[in-house]
Amino acid sequence: MTGTFDRATRGAIAAIGACLDTAPPGLRFREIGTVLDVGGGVARVSGLRGLRSEELVEMAGGVTGIGFELDVDEVGVVLLAHDERVGAGTKVRLTGRIVDTPVGDALLGRVIDARGRTLDERGPLREAERWPVERPAPAIMDRAPVSVPLLTGIKVVDAVVPIGRGQRELILGDRQTGKTTIALDAMIGQRDTGVLSVYCAIGQRGTDVARVVQTLRARGALEHTVVMVAGGDDPPGLQFITPFAAMSIAERFMADGRDVLVVFDDLTRHARAYRELSLLLRRAPGREAYPGDVFYLHSRLLERATHLRSEHGGGSITALPIVETQGQDISAYIPTNLISITDGQLYLSPELFRTGQLPAIDVGRSVSRVGGKAQYPSYRDVTGDLRLAYSQFEELEAFSRFATRLDADTRRTIERGRRIRAVLCQPAHTTLGPADQLVVLKAALDGLFDDIDLEQVPAVEAGLREAVRASCGELCERIDAGAAVDADGWQRLLEQAGRHIDLIRAAPGGGGDHGEP
Repeated sequence: MTGTFDRATRGAIAAIGACLDTAPPGLRFREIGTVLDVGGGVARVSGLRGLRSEELVEMAGGVTGIGFELDVDEVGVVLLAHDERVGAGTKVRLTGRIVDTPVGDALLGRVIDARGRTLDERGPLREAERWPVERPAPAIMDRAPVSVPLLTGIKVVDAVVPIGRGQRELILGDRQTGKTTIALDAMIGQRDTGVLSVYCAIGQRGTDVARVVQTLRARGALEHTVVMVAGGDDPPGLQFITPFAAMSIAERFMADGRDVLVVFDDLTRHARAYRELSLLLRRAPGREAYPGDVFYLHSRLLERATHLRSEHGGGSITALPIVETQGQDISAYIPTNLISITDGQLYLSPELFRTGQLPAIDVGRSVSRVGGKAQYPSYRDVTGDLRLAYSQFEELEAFSRFATRLDADTRRTIERGRRIRAVLCQPAHTTLGPADQLVVLKAALDGLFDDIDLEQVPAVEAGLREAVRASCGELCERIDAGAAVDADGWQRLLEQAGRHIDLIRAAPGGGGDHGEP
């Protein structure tokens, strides 16, 4: 259009603008748009020039969507629900709200989705505050160093690959290697620590989520946990916002000065949902058809996990994102992105899983870049020698497959390593305190298990923990509280462990011949 409006027209426009500016919030003018086409959970809408990024819109039948792609002539809206009533010609109304989610204590023990709908048949949520799902990460100057351990109750994690509160530790491995089990055990291990948990299921089957909820309930961990679900049958838009909503819930707890553990299960499916949305909205594909900003997608999510300084409440968010690999390829696009974003990784080996070494954590390919600084001093007395002994054993065991005769020292090192490996095994959903872990690891390192048959190690280990607890209860309580142990304390623990194992050897059937490896 060319030319200018006459004086009367300009006056009318000014009057309309003044009315809109002074109208009460409930009477504000709201734009109405029209759906041009819809498919795959994405709608193209015209007529919404005032739409903001991630603003909620309403359609026929109460269907909601999010402003996702803002173009000059039309906008891309991501739907948060399947509804056949939405089609070409459907009217779309702005709400003025940025997409948000309920937060607060009312969510503890509940199963919900990112919109706040309850999925556990326990009725609607009590009145809850709502926070935007996308929030800026805390500023660098507001963060404190990781200084407190997050004890998972898993021996190989707490001793060899420790995690600190405020850390981001990636869990990765092929399908069916126990990734979710490790995350669940970490949540169960927080029952008596005061740490709250948020479990975020992305693209999971309903039966798998139900099994997780049942496990948490049976182990007494559901009361301090929020379960947020976006099922595999849900629209990709809902799967896209779910981890961000889970992080907002955790941030609300952190703002109160509390410590939170967040599990994202898993970000592989999250990246696929984002890729699907991006391709439907005709964004340019890059490597493996992912859009170029998929790295930013997960970095802005995980950067929100941190430990705040005391003047900001001192709370923390520890993130355990899970990612699935294919054929043990940790160099694929999404795994390498997440490895570079996080502070370490727990790699689960399918070979260890098949041989029954559970949890199947590959110690050589797992690392924690932060948690060791927050580890209890008693762990540091053990873990250095443990890592060295275990790595030497793995090299010698691989070499022994090609050797016909081995010297006595090599055989002894291999036999001790096998017992250390057996001690690192742990049944699922059975968490142990620091003292229960350390007394067994110390005994194995000092060779007290060398004459015990491998099949007897689990039973001997259980009895050993009970015997040491009964005779050195005060020392065990100090270890559980994080106190350092002097040489005399370790000597007392080893003496008691040795007496118990001597009784095992003296019993009929105790010990046994190992033979040559």
